[in-house]
Amino acid sequence: MRLRFLGTDSNEGTCPAMYVTDAGTYGVQGKPVTDPQALGDAVNLADDEAIVEIEPSLVRHLIAHYQEHHGG
Repeated sequence: MRLRFLGTDSNEGTCPAMYVTDAGTYGVQGKPVTDPQALGDAVNLADDEAIVEIEPSLVRHLIAHYQEHHGG
């Protein structure tokens, strides 16, 4: 799998960030959620999955890419 950077709202150039994969899916870079109570709220979280936390403003990169490539 390859990642193509879509954007970040970080001034330091580190996480969080949004990516699109060569498989047509999206990747999210953020701080992992490790709080047991928060993870207990997750629905059907598999052993090979993770929840990451991002700022709401980061979602605009995902929306812009989706609209550009999927006409939505």
